[in-house]
Amino acid sequence: MLTALEITTPVTLIAGPTASGKSRLALETAERTGAVIVNADSQQLYADLRVLSARPSLEEEARAEHRLYGVADAADAWSVGRWNRAVMPVLAELAAARRPALLVGGTGLYFTALTNGLADIPDVPLESREAAGALYDQLGETAFRARLAAVDAGAAERIEAGDRQRLTRAWAVAEHTGRALSDWTADTTPLLAPGSWTGLVVEPEREALYASCDLRVAQMVEAGALDEVRALVARRLDPALPAMKAVGVREFAAHLAGETTLAAAVEATRQATRNYAKRQLTWFRNQTPEWTRVS
Repeated sequence: MLTALEITTPVTLIAGPTASGKSRLALETAERTGAVIVNADSQQLYADLRVLSARPSLEEEARAEHRLYGVADAADAWSVGRWNRAVMPVLAELAAARRPALLVGGTGLYFTALTNGLADIPDVPLESREAAGALYDQLGETAFRARLAAVDAGAAERIEAGDRQRLTRAWAVAEHTGRALSDWTADTTPLLAPGSWTGLVVEPEREALYASCDLRVAQMVEAGALDEVRALVARRLDPALPAMKAVGVREFAAHLAGETTLAAAVEATRQATRNYAKRQLTWFRNQTPEWTRVS
């Protein structure tokens, strides 16, 4: 289990929605302070998504040290737990070298793990998840919930009616690990010790953010988004993989398959990007109300 890291050098968490300018802020800060920029965005982990995830360019990476960008293959599904296990040695190394760190991204759960803690639940195999779903379909929700209550009473009581995904996950975790999901989630510790970090949220006005989202999509097309999607499609990867769910993959793949025009694909990607940014804004407003806001 990962334990809280006591850090004496500055650690700044820079969160915000896509296209908000947080990467630019981080780069400017790193150039001024000598800090190392550490990725806290689930899509920018993937080497295959430099364009679609708006990962820092090679020129930007040359201006300041970047860590955990483009380190995963699209065929590899990274979870929050795996990111936790990757980021903590990086932070420990930087702390030992007395170098400040800037953790930058839009993945809320990564920041939650750092500041509040998340359960380090072992990955559940696909076979176990499918078996849980089949059992749910066979028994129906009422009988399935009753069976879940025998192994995880807390989950059976807490999960709302009709939430098949969470019910079957609780069952699969209990079956695979021999331990209730409720027990796993209760056993959490912040990865960063309280008082060792500062949190910022880049929060532009919504109209400006949406305009930035639209501009970003246009820039992605110019930068080779279609070629990036074409390469992903050619690999015939599982559509359920995180990289294949990145905004723009499905939309541009439809165009490449002849199912829609490029203009329609661009507009669909713009809308999906704005929707994603709106969800991120809502998440950070609800989950990090005490963090400093910058526009």
